[in-house]
Amino acid sequence: MAGVTTVNALAAPHDMSLPAISKHLKVLERSGLITRHREAQTRPCRLEAAPLKEAVDWLEGYRRHWGESFDRLEALLKEMQNQKPAPRRPRPPSHALKT
Repeated sequence: MAGVTTVNALAAPHDMSLPAISKHLKVLERSGLITRHREAQTRPCRLEAAPLKEAVDWLEGYRRHWGESFDRLEALLKEMQNQKPAPRRPRPPSHALKT
């Protein structure tokens, strides 16, 4: 079955103990990101894509918002760089400021 793998297969590329991997998988299972079932002596894991799609869709709105905001900021900064600086007014002498 495609998309299904064992805990051992998931643990193999990582420098973590099987109990540590199992803890992480329990969190993923509780959040609905994976499902597990018993098959003889193993508990294969299956990725559940629907919750990930929901997260991606939610994040996409923020990506668009921040992308547009940064584009506006970039345009403003370019506009400010292209403007001539206002002439500086001379500062009054320091003794003129004392009362």
